[in-house]
Amino acid sequence: MTGGIDAPASTPPEPAAPAPDAPARPPRSAPRTPSQSRIAFRSAGRSLAASARSLSNGLRRAGRAVAAFTAPVTGVISPVGWLVLAASLVALALAWPLGWIELAFVGATLLAALLVAIPFAFGRMAYRVEIELQPHRVVAGERALGRLVVQNAGDAASVPSQLELPVGNGLAEFVIPAISAGGEHEELFAVPTQRRAVIVAGPAASVRGDQLGLLRREVRWTDPVELFVHPVTARLKPSAAGLVRDLEGEITKTITANDISFHALRAYEPGDALRNVHWRTSARTGQLMVRQYEETRRSQLLLVQPTSAEHYASEEEFELAVSVLASLGVQVIRDATRLAVATDRLRLGTATPTALLDDTCRIEPLEQPAAPVRDLVREAGRRIPAPSVLIVVGGSRAPLAEFRAAETVFGSDTQVIVFRTEVGAASRIRRVGESTIVTVGSLDELSRLVRRVRP
Repeated sequence: MTGGIDAPASTPPEPAAPAPDAPARPPRSAPRTPSQSRIAFRSAGRSLAASARSLSNGLRRAGRAVAAFTAPVTGVISPVGWLVLAASLVALALAWPLGWIELAFVGATLLAALLVAIPFAFGRMAYRVEIELQPHRVVAGERALGRLVVQNAGDAASVPSQLELPVGNGLAEFVIPAISAGGEHEELFAVPTQRRAVIVAGPAASVRGDQLGLLRREVRWTDPVELFVHPVTARLKPSAAGLVRDLEGEITKTITANDISFHALRAYEPGDALRNVHWRTSARTGQLMVRQYEETRRSQLLLVQPTSAEHYASEEEFELAVSVLASLGVQVIRDATRLAVATDRLRLGTATPTALLDDTCRIEPLEQPAAPVRDLVREAGRRIPAPSVLIVVGGSRAPLAEFRAAETVFGSDTQVIVFRTEVGAASRIRRVGESTIVTVGSLDELSRLVRRVRP
């Protein structure tokens, strides 16, 4: 029997020697904890920022309150009056340190001018003012007159005053004489109607102030009144609705469950209307069979005008395009055909010809880059059934590819007709791809061109 020495249960393995090319790992450092001073500085900074924001908001609210409280006084001072007041204060402030008596004299004179102007701003008038436009709607170039009636609703005679009436981009000024109690004074004025527009007359305001214009107090007496200057339109014979009627009733390749053109029978599916069941065939085959129809065209016309200024060579060309749009739209509405009219920014009313013409007065050229015509057509047709005819009215600078791209919006069942306005050009009709391109050189040619168009 031999004795032995007890060995330890396990011996820790020797650490492996690092490879000669392995980079030495830096010793791990303990996570750094932010110092108390840094935390305190951050808290103080957030507190100061919150206090500054609160103080700024409070000052703004106080400033608005002070401005609202002093508005009846400060609102009377005109820009010239503020300039005179600032000049007088600067002159008086510099007169003492510089020792210039001239500056003191200038400052006192300017301040005295303001003080002398104060009595001219006082006074009360009891007017009843009316603005009448005759007529309320005219065609561009026709004459329109306005009538301003001022009645003294007070118990005593009024003092002479001045009334200002904005008319479009201009300003009409009227000197109103003294009016006895209950009396009235009338002024007539002409409204410029050379260009299609919505002209706003009013509000009428009486003005009191000094002759130098340092103080100015206005009192408004009326609401604005609108005058619609419609574009010049052409009477179309035969009607533009013929563009749609030539297509109405034609059979398309679209299969539907309800129409007049029978196509075939198919097996019944859950949800089919029982009125479409063909009972004889169902009894013979022992299976429910329902009718299918080929969809026929229905009258729906979509009229679109891109209004980007870069599509038009001149302002006259843009106005000609609006006149073409209005002429086509008015005639289609008169013929009781469903119609939708849209521009880049407007969806025009089509309930009556007057509603459409009123909205055409608001069409203005866009100075921003032109959006694709295809996108405009897609957006305009989003809320209506697929139209039988799509008419696009544009300018001579719009690429033909822009108009042809509109062919893909509704598919082959929709006919595309493009009216391109080009002032002074020879009117003509040509076929480009699936689109009919009509060049309009003058509005007088539109009726003849429409008669020749065949989708």
